[in-house]
Amino acid sequence: MLPPRTTRQILIRDLRVGGDAPVAVQSMAATPTRDVEATLRQVRILEEAGADLIRVAVDSAADVAALRELRRHSDARLSVDLQENYRLAEEVAPLVDKLRYNPGHLHHHEKERPVADKVAWLVEVCRRHACALRIGVNAGSIAPEYKQRFPDDHVQAIVQCAVDHCALVDAADFEHYVVSIKDSDPRLVIDANVRFAEARPDVPLHLGVTEAGLPPDGIIKTRVAFEQLLARGLGDTLRVSLTLPFDEKGREIEVGREILADVAAGRFRSVPPSFFEGLNIIACPSCSRVENERFIELAQEVKRITADLADEDLTIAVMGCRVNGPGETDDADLGLWCGPSKVNLKQGPETLGAYSYDEILPALRSALERLLRERAGEPR
Repeated sequence: MLPPRTTRQILIRDLRVGGDAPVAVQSMAATPTRDVEATLRQVRILEEAGADLIRVAVDSAADVAALRELRRHSDARLSVDLQENYRLAEEVAPLVDKLRYNPGHLHHHEKERPVADKVAWLVEVCRRHACALRIGVNAGSIAPEYKQRFPDDHVQAIVQCAVDHCALVDAADFEHYVVSIKDSDPRLVIDANVRFAEARPDVPLHLGVTEAGLPPDGIIKTRVAFEQLLARGLGDTLRVSLTLPFDEKGREIEVGREILADVAAGRFRSVPPSFFEGLNIIACPSCSRVENERFIELAQEVKRITADLADEDLTIAVMGCRVNGPGETDDADLGLWCGPSKVNLKQGPETLGAYSYDEILPALRSALERLLRERAGEPR
């Protein structure tokens, strides 16, 4: 059995989350929301796999119109990711069961408006439309003030951000919210969630390893974090984030349920320390923010062409959209963030150039060879 959890219980429509409720398993549609037919197929794939909740992303009037049409054809429990445009909450709340906002994105719009006012407004929208709320903190998009407050403690920066936003929601007298604190490194996910739970043991936790990447490594990274946290009684809902072809998204639900069953039965997988050494490919999951489906193929090709570098201490990040791409590649040795027609190649925070999808792999290989020569002390 999973150990008892101390969190309060909330409702996402009729879904109980927290306390003694079963751990809910969710995922996210992989297609652009504005493509109603494709997104509806995604919703049905995830429902058939047993998803308790399905998330879609909304960032434009076209997405809102599509969501309205999607709701006409599906009664699935839906969560909406507001991306960088929190002002769309009023339009989408009547159509969904939960809203998710990222504290690191609230400064993008109405910069003169205090963050506390924005959060209070989001809470009021949720209250008015009987929506639950997720405070979703991502390591790659930390609000600037927290980077400044905790320049030497990345984990405390994201934990404190989550704690502070809980206080803002509490001040608005609203209880139906969960918190997620995600990173691409499962060890940091464990640390951050343990620290947060010590500060706020009452708040339900949404678990996830963001940008876990391609199977099987992405499954192993996720399992490392989930096993440790669930075994501590932490985690009320979870999402497995894998880079998969669109028609295989149900695998995320299957993996999530497999991990839950294993932990409940006391079956833990041994992961040697060497797993965290050598080449690390970070890839965000195929989701509705992806701006070109070739992103998935590109991530697979990056894995293939770097197979001979398995022992190199390298991190390569492959991001599928403008929301995650610019910031979440900064800490990688080499990063690719994919737009509709171009892929931006970066070395750390420095942009090396923008290439077509046909040009990017040779450019990446050249950058890799140059980087390895530099590390070896050879001239460029």
